[in-house]
Amino acid sequence: MSASDYIEDKIRTHLMRTGTWAKDTTRYISLHTADPADTGASEVSGGSYARVQRDAADANWSAGTPTDGLTDNVATITFPSPTANWGLITHVGLWDAATVGNFLGGGALAVPKNVNGGDAAPSFAIGALDVIVS
Repeated sequence: MSASDYIEDKIRTHLMRTGTWAKDTTRYISLHTADPADTGASEVSGGSYARVQRDAADANWSAGTPTDGLTDNVATITFPSPTANWGLITHVGLWDAATVGNFLGGGALAVPKNVNGGDAAPSFAIGALDVIVS
């Protein structure tokens, strides 16, 4: 998962300037039909789609190690059942709000998935969503 411009600016200001950055704990997972780049572009919309809340908490994410930069979900992440075609889902994103908000970063899925209306609710099994910060 690559960091967004928003996160890069927060880190730079916190580390190199006088600004501070208070940690917020609200996190939402999003699905995208193309690379969200640094802005969160190409997010799915319509057909009962909604971001899924998985806050920054030990109960939701693994600890990882300082050297591998890997954290993954420790609980299943399930999106709403699609009532319309969402398209080919190629990327996942991370936000600080259920709608709009600040895009924190995103990355490509190892295996893109076509999601159509009437399909089972898309989900990430335990350990299937890896957030790598390196």
